[in-house]
Amino acid sequence: MSETVLHVSKIKDGTVIDHITGGHALDVARILGITGREKGIITIAINVPSKRFKVKDIVKIEGRELNPQEVHKIALLAPHATINIIRDYKVIAKQRVQLPKVIEDIIQCTNPACISNSNEPVQAKFYVESEDPLVLKCHYCGYIMEKRDVLQQF
Repeated sequence: MSETVLHVSKIKDGTVIDHITGGHALDVARILGITGREKGIITIAINVPSKRFKVKDIVKIEGRELNPQEVHKIALLAPHATINIIRDYKVIAKQRVQLPKVIEDIIQCTNPACISNSNEPVQAKFYVESEDPLVLKCHYCGYIMEKRDVLQQF
């Protein structure tokens, strides 16, 4: 059996999200609101061989750069991801995602009794107890959330 290599074309301008935790590319696409109806090219590669992580996922989005809140959402699911900004087919900026120590107004507390889930004018706020594995602690009720709780919100 011969080995076949699939080459994926470069994008002119946009974002490449590399080193996504294997199996989470579709979660990243969902977080970013990617529906497949966008005008530019979107490439999603799942379970790509990686020397560092055995397998990784990659998402390439033509014609779009991510805002800081989108980067923080990605960091919740893929703490080792890198964001590459592409302009005129060249990487002009590369950054690793990094969770802030405090996460505000990105996700909701899964404790139904939490004040942030009531009609009170408060925004959800969490402290990052651990990045990998992901463990968040609610500022208001102390409820501990893990990655699976976060995934259910996207």
